[in-house]
Amino acid sequence: MKIAHPFIQLPLKFDAARMAAEIAAIPESEWRPHPQNFPGNSMLPLVAVNGEPENESFAGPMRPTPHLERCPYVQQAMAAVGVTVGRSRLMRLSGHAEVTQHADQGYYWVNRVRVHIPVVTQPSVRFECGGHAVNMAAGECWIFDTWRLHRVINANDDQRIHLVMDTVGGEQFWNYVAAGRPQPGETPNGWNARNIGFDPDARAQLQLENRNLPEVMTPWEVETHLTFLLGEAGAHAQLGAVQKATTDFIRDWRGLWAAHGDNAAAKPFYRRRLQTFMEAVKAPASQITMGNEINLMGAILAMIGRVAVAADAPPRAAADAVVMFDRA
Repeated sequence: MKIAHPFIQLPLKFDAARMAAEIAAIPESEWRPHPQNFPGNSMLPLVAVNGEPENESFAGPMRPTPHLERCPYVQQAMAAVGVTVGRSRLMRLSGHAEVTQHADQGYYWVNRVRVHIPVVTQPSVRFECGGHAVNMAAGECWIFDTWRLHRVINANDDQRIHLVMDTVGGEQFWNYVAAGRPQPGETPNGWNARNIGFDPDARAQLQLENRNLPEVMTPWEVETHLTFLLGEAGAHAQLGAVQKATTDFIRDWRGLWAAHGDNAAAKPFYRRRLQTFMEAVKAPASQITMGNEINLMGAILAMIGRVAVAADAPPRAAADAVVMFDRA
């Protein structure tokens, strides 16, 4: 998600040592390579589709994995952030490894913030975003602008572990963001972070995603995403051609929606119009770069082309969107 500052520290502070002890009890064999196979990067799924650690999908009910169920304080920390929880995991970076520079342009992250709680770290770990850098200290809570180019460098022999949650947020969360400490920027007078310690009598409650990818994207969402991308595009002689094809596509999509809504039987109509649009913009949009140095066509493909119409799938039973954990 694009936010106003490269980094914002939320006014929350966690017991990183307690969290690290819970994580250390999980066998090393449960850790997995990073999905993109970045050298020195590994991860441990905490919330995944149907609670299945091996499920890397972005579509479906997000549920706790067995790993999260073994970590009562991690559960409490996640609940304290006040969000509807999406895909979440522990992200580990070995000594002298890095997360290479990139921007998150996939559909899942368009309206989701990435929350970081450092668990095991050291002052030499540097998180860079939009030309600025911070060290996220153990137990702090941060968000950053995933739309800007960013990377992480671990210039130490020791590993780094962060708890990372992808979320659309929630009322309490956005209040924390409003009270946060932007970086770069001046620290607000009297700013401090509230300590969230472990409560042995507490029963953690997580509100979890049930809906994340559309069956058929509404015309309002189509227009929102495409208007955003065109606004991010740099000046180029081919931009007018992309704008014209986009306007025609939005108008036609609105007409299809008025006639069919998200009726599964109408998916072939939507798919044909989507394919026509993608073919029309492929050549001109491929020549255009956005402000974050990402190719416009690649972003249109990620935000619209791959997700505006979902693949047909058998219906799933409804699932409870709130998980209550028993007292630790």
